[in-house]
Amino acid sequence: MNILFWGAVFILFGAALMLLLTSNWRHTLAYLSILYLGVFGLTLAHWTLSMAAVKLVTGWMAITILGITGSALDPQLATAQQKTLPEGNLFRIFATAVLALVVISATPIVMQLLPGIGGAEVSGSLLLMMMGLLHLGLTTEPQRVVIGLLTILAGFEILYASVETSTLVAALLSLINLGMALVGAYLMTAGPKEEDQEPSLL
Repeated sequence: MNILFWGAVFILFGAALMLLLTSNWRHTLAYLSILYLGVFGLTLAHWTLSMAAVKLVTGWMAITILGITGSALDPQLATAQQKTLPEGNLFRIFATAVLALVVISATPIVMQLLPGIGGAEVSGSLLLMMMGLLHLGLTTEPQRVVIGLLTILAGFEILYASVETSTLVAALLSLINLGMALVGAYLMTAGPKEEDQEPSLL
C-alpha cells in the first residue's frame, strides 16, 4: 500500500511540474485533474473512500467551472497552441528541482512534529504547497493565480486529512475549493473588462 502512496506522490510531482511548464489552457486543466487524482490517492491513507472521493469530485467540479469560464470568455484561451518550451521554462525546471530537494530534507522534520503521518503524505503535501507558491510567484494572470491557489490548498488538505477525519471539515474544504474556483472565474471575466476601460480614461 505504501508503494501506491509514493506512486501518488510521483503523479503529483509530474502534474505540478507540467502545470508550470504548459502554456495551453486546456492542457493546464487536464494536468490539474491528474493532480487531484494524486491528492485522492494520498487522502485515502487517512480518509474513507467516500470522503476521499468527495475531494476528487469537488476538485473536478472546480476545474469544470474554470474550463467553462475560459471557453466562454475567450475561445482562443482554450484552444491556442503555445510553444512546447517557452522562454523561462529552464528556470522553472531548475526551481522545481531545488524545491524537490527542500521537500526531501524537510519531510523527516515534519514527520517528527506530526507523529502518525507517513512520508508519502508529508512529501506530497509539502511539494504541492511549495509548487503552488512558485506558481504564484511566476505569474499575474488571474487564471494562473487561481491554479496556484488551488494547488496550495490541495497540498494543505493532504496534510490536514492526516490529523482530521471529520466529515464536516471535509465538506468545508470542498466549499472552499468551489468558492475559490468561482472567485477565479469572476476574476477571469472581470480582468478583460478593466483592461478595455483603461484606454477610455486617457
